[in-house]
Amino acid sequence: MAFSNTQPPYLSPMIPFSGTIQGGLQDGLQITVNGTVLYSSGTRFTVNFQVGPSDNDIAFHFNPRFEESGYVVCNTKQKGCWGPEERKMQMPFQMGNPFEIIFLVQSSDFKVMVNGSLFMQYSHRVPFHRVDTISVTGTVKLNYISFQPPGFWQASSAPITQTVIHTVQSTPGQMFPNPIISPMTYPNPTYPMPFFTSIPGGLYPSKSIIVSGTVLPSAQRFHINLCSGSDIAFHLNPRFDENVVVRNTKINSFWGSEERSMPRKMPFIRGQSFSVWIMCEGHCLKVAVDGQHLLEYYHRLKNLPAINNLEVAGDIQLTHVQA
Repeated sequence: MAFSNTQPPYLSPMIPFSGTIQGGLQDGLQITVNGTVLYSSGTRFTVNFQVGPSDNDIAFHFNPRFEESGYVVCNTKQKGCWGPEERKMQMPFQMGNPFEIIFLVQSSDFKVMVNGSLFMQYSHRVPFHRVDTISVTGTVKLNYISFQPPGFWQASSAPITQTVIHTVQSTPGQMFPNPIISPMTYPNPTYPMPFFTSIPGGLYPSKSIIVSGTVLPSAQRFHINLCSGSDIAFHLNPRFDENVVVRNTKINSFWGSEERSMPRKMPFIRGQSFSVWIMCEGHCLKVAVDGQHLLEYYHRLKNLPAINNLEVAGDIQLTHVQA
C-alpha cells in the first residue's frame, strides 16, 4: 500500500512556522501536528489554517490557553476581522508534556483529536478548500507536521472513537504517552502481516518512510526491511528477548556485521504504540522513534533508487505505513 501522492512531512520545523498545504484542504485530508508544550512565560500556542501566508483570513484558529484553569479558543478571521469565539473549557495539553493533534477535514467541519481522543468539532464558517497554509506559533516545540490524503484510511460510517482496534487496552486520554503518529481509529485494520509494499522511486536524500503500530504484549521480535531485489539494504530488528535493536545489511544471501549500540535505552515497549521514521540522507539513514532521534545507519548498498521495497513482519499490529 504505497502513497506516492502524499505531501512530505515538515520535520522539526522552527517556531513560528508557516508552511504550504499542497493542493489545499480537501474533504478527508488528515493533518497531524506533533510536538511538546514548553515551559515558558508564554501561556498560549496556536495552530492556524489560513488562506495564504498572511493572517488576514484564517478559516480555523485553534488556540489552547493555559490561563486560569485552561481552555481552548477556536475562531475564524475574515478580512482581518475575528468572528465570535467558541471556547472549549477543557485543557488536554500540559506544559512540559508531548502532544499530538490530528485535524481531520470533513465536509461540514474539522474534527480534532488530541492524544488519541476526540476533543472537539469546529463547523466550517468559510469554504475550507480556500485554505492552503498551516501556521503554528507560541510556546511549543514541533517534531513534525504530517499529511495523510483523502482515502488514506479505510473510513466507515462509524464516528471517530478512542477505542483501540489492536491488541492493547489503554487508559483513556493516555493512549499515546510519547509523540507518535497515530491514525484515526476505524473498525477495520487494513494491514496484513507480514506487510509488503513498493517505495515509489526508491530511496533518495530527503525521502522519509513512516511505520507505526502497536507491539504485541507477548512480542519477541519484529523487523522493518528496506529491500533492493533479494538484498536487504537496511534491516531494523527490535528484539525484546535481548532488549536491543539490531541493524544489518544482507547481500547475496549473506548478512554483514550487526550494529547493536544505541545512544539511549530500548525505545520499543511490549504492549505500547510506536512510530518509526526513517529519513534517507546522502550518506546514511536516520532513524527516529516516537519523534526522538535514535540512530544513524551508513549506507552499505550505495544504489539508493534500487532500494524500492518495504517489508514489515513480526510481533506487531500495523496501524500506519507511508512509503
